[in-house]
Amino acid sequence: MTDADRATDLHSIPGPGAERRPEPQVRRIAFSDIGEALAQGVRDFQAAPLYGLFFGGIYAVGGMVMVLAALSWGMGYLVYPLAAGFSLIGPFVAVGLYEVSRRREAGLPLAWGPILGVVFAQSRRELGWMAFVTLFIFMMWMYQIRLLIALFFGFQTFAMEEFVHVLLTTPEGWLFLAIGHVDGAVLSAILFSLTAVSFPLLLDRDVDFITAMITSVRAVTTSPGPMLAWAAIVVILLVAASAPFFLGLFLVLPILGHATWRLYRRIIVPEPT
Repeated sequence: MTDADRATDLHSIPGPGAERRPEPQVRRIAFSDIGEALAQGVRDFQAAPLYGLFFGGIYAVGGMVMVLAALSWGMGYLVYPLAAGFSLIGPFVAVGLYEVSRRREAGLPLAWGPILGVVFAQSRRELGWMAFVTLFIFMMWMYQIRLLIALFFGFQTFAMEEFVHVLLTTPEGWLFLAIGHVDGAVLSAILFSLTAVSFPLLLDRDVDFITAMITSVRAVTTSPGPMLAWAAIVVILLVAASAPFFLGLFLVLPILGHATWRLYRRIIVPEPT
């Protein structure tokens, strides 16, 4: 697919006799593929650091604004679940990084216009629906957290220090933490299965977002061990990068974004030319 094809906002609608596009084929990967994809991601970032810092900065600044807004509105008790749930939208923010890696892989020149143009054009197509799925799960996470707070502590607001004290020193707080983390793990597992390769696939091919999500689930179930390891690596790195007020995301998100594209290439069989 050429850049001109990617920039257009209209899909061609096949006629009744048009041939149906074959579904993407999934390959089994090994644990070594994870390490190699990460190494390639580091090299992509080193080759084009300004793009990585730009998209990583958008993500980091977005996290900072979200936390500061919660604190200024007297909702400091939501800072931790907000920061934890913020990682759910990382795959969408990293779309520009996938395009950088795609261009380097294809030997195409890197320029802000084409890269941002592809991101904006695709966001108004099937990629936009995938972003909606991601945001919907993030909203579900925050709604469930607010529901759990109401169930365990009633309809009241807490100062940040008071809420931390309640969580760490009371049986209700311990149970809230346990249930909240289990709930978050389930939602994260669902979203990871739906988005592991779906965003790169939608950027790379003319498929609908339902097909992309099904393909992503197939990729996870085909190589459960390596994909579980990849999910753990992503979570650990994002948590570590978010700890110093999201500053680590300037570096971690670009590496993970580039590595995600490289891993996608190992998982999905290329289309015949």
